[in-house]
Amino acid sequence: MFCVSFVNAQDTPKKYHSFDVNYFYGTILEHNPDIQHLITEHQKGVILSYNTKTFGLEDWSRRYNSPDYGYSFIYQDLGNTFLGESYGVYAHFNFYFFNRHLMMRIGQGAAYNTNPYDQESNFRNNAYGSSILSSTYIMGNYKKENIYKGLGLQAGFSIIHYSNANLKAPNNSTNTWVFNVGANYNLDYEELPEYIPQGEKEKYTEPIHYNLAFRTGVNSSDVIGLGQFMHYTISAYADKKINRKSTFQAGAEVFISPMLKSLIKFRSVAYPELGVQGDEDSNRVGVFVGHLLTFNKVSFISQLGYYAYYPYDFEGRVYNRLGLQREFGKHIFAGVSVHSHGAKAEAAEFSIGYRL
Repeated sequence: MFCVSFVNAQDTPKKYHSFDVNYFYGTILEHNPDIQHLITEHQKGVILSYNTKTFGLEDWSRRYNSPDYGYSFIYQDLGNTFLGESYGVYAHFNFYFFNRHLMMRIGQGAAYNTNPYDQESNFRNNAYGSSILSSTYIMGNYKKENIYKGLGLQAGFSIIHYSNANLKAPNNSTNTWVFNVGANYNLDYEELPEYIPQGEKEKYTEPIHYNLAFRTGVNSSDVIGLGQFMHYTISAYADKKINRKSTFQAGAEVFISPMLKSLIKFRSVAYPELGVQGDEDSNRVGVFVGHLLTFNKVSFISQLGYYAYYPYDFEGRVYNRLGLQREFGKHIFAGVSVHSHGAKAEAAEFSIGYRL
């Protein structure tokens, strides 16, 4: 046992790293007329990134044409006094196309906003209801590495999204379209190995497995001042892995939402013309299908569901879930996701589950 462990440690591929920095300039897109008054000046900022490069030395990286993975930091001046500034940290993947000259990056993380909504001092900021925001960014760059002693250049565009996923009202969110230009630098640039091609695709499947997951978090309604509440979701579903990348899912889940219960009571009193009695059931039962796209031990979650039990009309019967999931051994997994109705988020979810 000790000999095997020693050999595995020695066979671990060497890691290679790079840095890149991008300056950006752009504008907030008016995806919602309610934020029109906040779009007054152009946005500017900087994206700093640290990358671990893969060269196909591991099976999972060959399946995705040797992507990079790493961490990013974004500073953004939001171009409006009421919006303030944002500082974000992210985990990201870089994917390469067209002889590795085109890089597509997706990053997911959290940001801190310096001037969120305040009923007295900043009531005009109806985009961000809290200082802590969920943030996603997508970058597309033409990239040329190692032009001179490890130093390279890149340029392209990015979309930066900020939202608190209904953690606290208001939550109209922003999407910023920017053009970016920057430089990259490879450490150990004289020792970088050749990229190993994927070769023939491996045939791999698994039998059907059954899963239980518990999801929770804090959310609020769109009514300012109504409060924040814990929410709970219990999911049971089957999955079928059809290859090393893809797993399909199908199952059912129960949504327990004290926020919705509070909103029902509020509407029954504040808007009697709606015909809400106040004692409607706030619980819902959904059925869903989904897909996991797996990168080593991390997977991207995408699910589409329908409320089979839907006693109170709230945002429609169709819902979706997007997020990330991390495996811990063969049976335990944990994740973070957003439960939404189209582009309108209901709640951020932190989950833990067991795969039989």
